Amino acid sequence: MSPWERLLERPHSRGHFVQLYEADEVALTKNVGHYLWEGLRRGDGVLVIATPEHQELFSKHLDSLGADLAQAIGTQQLNFWDAQQTLAQFMVAGQPDWQRFEKVIRGAMRQVRPTERAEGLRAYGEMVGILWKARQFAAAIRLEQFWNKLLEQSSFSLYCAYAIDVFGKEFEVANLEGVLCTHTHMVPSQPDGKLETALNRSMDEILGPKADALRVLIKANHRPAWAVMPTAESIVLWLRKNLPEHADQIVSRARHHYHLLLQPDSSLVGGE
Repeated sequence: MSPWERLLERPHSRGHFVQLYEADEVALTKNVGHYLWEGLRRGDGVLVIATPEHQELFSKHLDSLGADLAQAIGTQQLNFWDAQQTLAQFMVAGQPDWQRFEKVIRGAMRQVRPTERAEGLRAYGEMVGILWKARQFAAAIRLEQFWNKLLEQSSFSLYCAYAIDVFGKEFEVANLEGVLCTHTHMVPSQPDGKLETALNRSMDEILGPKADALRVLIKANHRPAWAVMPTAESIVLWLRKNLPEHADQIVSRARHHYHLLLQPDSSLVGGE
């Protein structure tokens, strides 16, 4: 089991995770499913604030893992909330309002019931992702800050998701500074290292012997204020900022390698 899988299995209290998933929705389903399933299995209360489409995907994946969803929902150990409807309850003039946010989210949390043998609570949310997709970037970061304020006051873990393509030009430091600074960890698209393998293969093919020296520089580039990041995502950010003349070519070829590596898992799209 990778360190990232262990993190999702046993998230530390007040952990605030983020995953960027547009390039691979299968990976989001698997990672979030693992996080939710381990919470249910350990008796934690689980709150999921997601789109109807993702609720269905997560439910199917949890069912395939052996979760008794009817029982978990019936006992209120697992609660699903619609992300768009929940978001609308605390937005004022295009920005989240703290007092309304706190009232809505604390109310949702109170409805979740851990089992008698547990006290933990883990949450998953896509409201920030909805704001980001609507290009309401400042509102999304403000909402992340509200979540962090709530995390400071309460004991739970939080997993967020954004429909951002790690292979796309939007995935660069200038656009993501606020996202990186408001989370404790960025969850890799593939905890088993497929994305890193694809990027390393692409760098070797395009840069040749220079690739090894660049990897050393990239490793030293992490900013302390940022979330703990997977190697692959760190590589892409570094390339976009420091090697723009080769970044597009490397990332484009890495996308090709990545999809070839993913082919055995393609049956997960749209359900099991």
